[in-house]
Formats: sequence, structure tokens, C-alpha cells
Amino acid sequence: MKLVLFVGPFLLLAVFVALLIAASRKGAGAWPFYAKRVLSDPEQVLYWRLVEALPGDVVLAQVQLSRFLGVQKGHKRMQWLNRVNQKSADFVVCKKDFSVLVVIELDDSTHTRPSRRKADGDKERAINDAGLPVLRWHVKAMPSIEEIQTSVRPQTAAATTARDESLADIDPVLMPVRPGSSRAL
Repeated sequence: MKLVLFVGPFLLLAVFVALLIAASRKGAGAWPFYAKRVLSDPEQVLYWRLVEALPGDVVLAQVQLSRFLGVQKGHKRMQWLNRVNQKSADFVVCKKDFSVLVVIELDDSTHTRPSRRKADGDKERAINDAGLPVLRWHVKAMPSIEEIQTSVRPQTAAATTARDESLADIDPVLMPVRPGSSRAL
């Protein structure tokens, strides 16, 4: 009986410690993520139309705004970047040097909610204030290849002029080279 009274508390403590260790190891296993598609079905349709309509350009999908928007000197960089943090553009059309020509947004019924309209407005203002054009299309009125070409070309003409002027002083030797080629893009 004395042995049970002596061993009992230690056994109870050992079981408690074992349970704590097992509980802490739960987090050491696989994380609860699963792979999913980057683009929805309508986004995939528009992506392939953009690629076909704009063969001389680079089409990127789901690009974080902070990847193509910078903050001008003299402003609180992190404060302004926080305004666009975790926001992305559905599509970004670039020249071969990856300078942005136009940003394209594909809207669905969720974009009519007040909170979503404000977020869209903030996103569009940031992009426009950076001097970049934004095109918006609704998923129920998906543009044809011809409509994409006629809508994007006027937008990219203005953006191209501005980008060419800003790239005029870049040494062509430092321009990116396409893999497998010795020529600059």
C-alpha cells in the first residue's frame, strides 16, 4: 500500500508529462495546407485570351501590388506599403523587360459589396497614382481577343512612352538576356 502511495503521484506526473509532450508534437507534424489552383476558371479563360491577344507582351497573373508599385522618396515607405499589403492585381501586362504596361482586373458579383468596392477603389487609386492604367472587365462580359487588343493597345501606348523615357539611360549591356540567347530582349 505504501508503495502505491509512493509510486502513484510519480506515475500520474509521468502520464501528464507524456500527454504534454504528445500535444506539443502535434504542431511538429505536417502543416494543414493543401495545394490549390492559382486561377479560377474565369481567370484562366481571360489569361489564355490575354496571352493569345498580346503575343509580344508578358502576361502575369495574381501579382502582389508591392511587386510593381514603389513608394516615392520623402514618404513613409512602410506606412504606404501597408495600404496595399496583401492586395494583388489579377493580371499585369508587361513589356519584355518586365516594365508594366497595364493592369487588368476581372470582377465578379463579389465586387458589388461595399467593402469590396472600397478595396477595389484603393487598389485602383494606388495603381493610377503610380501612372499605370487599369482596365476592368466583368466576368459576365468577358472580352474577346479582338476586344482585348483594341482595349489594351491604347493603354499600353501611353505606358510604353513613359516607360521608354524612364529606361533611356539604362546601359543595353545590362539589359536582361532571354535564356538560351546571347541577345538582349
